[in-house]
Amino acid sequence: MKITDWPIDERPREKLLKLGSEALSDAELLAIFLRTGIQGCSAVDLARNLLSTFGSLRGLLSASQIEFCQAKGIGQAKFVQLQASIEMSKRYLAEKMDKVDALNSVEQTQTFLLSKLRDQRQEVFAMLMLDSQHRLIKYRPMFFGTIDSASVYPRVLVKQALDDNAAAVILAHNHPSGVAEPSQADQHITRRIVDAMALVDIRVLDHFVIGDGVAVSFAQRGLI
Repeated sequence: MKITDWPIDERPREKLLKLGSEALSDAELLAIFLRTGIQGCSAVDLARNLLSTFGSLRGLLSASQIEFCQAKGIGQAKFVQLQASIEMSKRYLAEKMDKVDALNSVEQTQTFLLSKLRDQRQEVFAMLMLDSQHRLIKYRPMFFGTIDSASVYPRVLVKQALDDNAAAVILAHNHPSGVAEPSQADQHITRRIVDAMALVDIRVLDHFVIGDGVAVSFAQRGLI
């Protein structure tokens, strides 16, 4: 049965307009993005099949171009549209960060960093450059590593912070394993960075470890 033959209150678009996007299931949201199904399969049915194939909405969103395009009913054009949508979401979060005090908005900072680092397949070490009011100047990924480690050089971080005229920074890196628990190595390099930044009067406000949907704060743990 075509979606246009469904009762109005059950159609994804009409349901979103009436109840808001939060009321829709993952399949319904994805169906709106897909717009159309394929022969013998409505957009909602196609969406359900894709979610089953990729395991979850997140699995679909983080799929590579090859993985995505191999699925029945979608191709390169949809992949491009999806990547554009994801990037717009990230930039929306970045704009929100521009207008807030990052130190006093821990949850928003965590959300922003999760959007940047959670689905990275290699370890990435990044910094949030902040002005004297702790507002975001720039998000900068600094070092890229393997699936479980990245070499980090404090002097490079200090130079970049000075170049950006940052008064303070927030450190962040991901654990591709999904486990966000800070390691001894994480704590050791954090201390080195804090000491190096202190020499040029730049404060390290926090260090977040990003895992599978979790962001652990060094400051909240009393580790910084």
